[in-house]
Amino acid sequence: MSAILDKAIDACRNNSLAFCKFVSANDVGATGTHQAGIYIPKNSYEILFDRPGVKGENKDKYVKIRWQDDFETDSRFIWYGRGTRSEYRVTRFGKGFPFLQDEYLGDLFVLVKVGHEFYTGFVISGDEEIESFLSAFSMSPSDTNALIKRKSIQTLEEIFLNYLGNLQSDFPTTYELAKAAREIYIKIKQGKKLSSADKTIIQWLDIEYQLFKAIENDRYKDIISKPFESVDELIRCANTMLNRRKSRAGRSLEHHLEALFNCYRISYSAQARTEGNKKPDFIFPSEEAYHNLSFPQEHLTFLGAKTTCKDRWRQILNEADRIENKHLLTLQQGISKNQLMEMEQNKVTLVVPKDYISSFPSEFRTKILTIEVFLKMLMERKR
Repeated sequence: MSAILDKAIDACRNNSLAFCKFVSANDVGATGTHQAGIYIPKNSYEILFDRPGVKGENKDKYVKIRWQDDFETDSRFIWYGRGTRSEYRVTRFGKGFPFLQDEYLGDLFVLVKVGHEFYTGFVISGDEEIESFLSAFSMSPSDTNALIKRKSIQTLEEIFLNYLGNLQSDFPTTYELAKAAREIYIKIKQGKKLSSADKTIIQWLDIEYQLFKAIENDRYKDIISKPFESVDELIRCANTMLNRRKSRAGRSLEHHLEALFNCYRISYSAQARTEGNKKPDFIFPSEEAYHNLSFPQEHLTFLGAKTTCKDRWRQILNEADRIENKHLLTLQQGISKNQLMEMEQNKVTLVVPKDYISSFPSEFRTKILTIEVFLKMLMERKR
């Protein structure tokens, strides 16, 4: 864990308001529009202003932001409410500001309110660092682009308490936790129209994270309410908690994708063995078909599943030699043009939830599949 990551986590924990989002193509000016600065969604206006902006009026606020605990900028928060615009931005970073460049696209931007006119800002790079930050607050990538919440959402509290009351083990397995999240989703959706596959999988992941937090709070409340006898004991406890969070995050997406494929009656093999005993996340229609050399190669499909993939996408390249064109499903929001071009050259097609596509550079969006489109492609191939 880097010093910057530690400081970002501490800043969020020690102050009342914090916000995070993945740096988007729009933020770094890679979409060809004229908007400048970091876009802040309306649901997070509190990180910038005491009151929401009013349509028909502009307003601004000048602040000092300390970046990476290293240097400061005299920046401006602005609400554009006049004309056709209706958005919040953070602007004025000064010459030589390093983070609004293409190479930082897809990194995690964190803004913490320390005082009325003083903030700290962080840009966290690398899949492991980003996942560690999100794990520290029990967040999924879909929880970003919003204020960082440190409390469970109360609307699900009764359901979670009921689950906890019937839980027989200390902690459920990752499979059991994912299954429980989907069952809770069905309870919440009772009598309502189900969402698209793109939205459904995000909702499953969100509920699972909240349920995990509820279990974690219940199981650790007695342990953390008492002083630790030594630093070693404190570190052991913290490592156990972090490792459990990482383990759950690593398997969660795969469990929910299996459930989705089952819902759509799509044949697949999870963790099928291929050349060199490699185990790709999913082979369609089956491991047997993959190893049957008379099975048409064009009817085989490969899918890797990675919550974040900015650094890890290359891991899938040699996991199934028979399938040249590979698909990679991710919750990563925003990847630089250079990396997207490299993926294209290596015949990797991204699959992301529909709502995330706008976070990618505009010239690549038509080359990225939504989950619904990927499912339709699989169903076409099985005919």
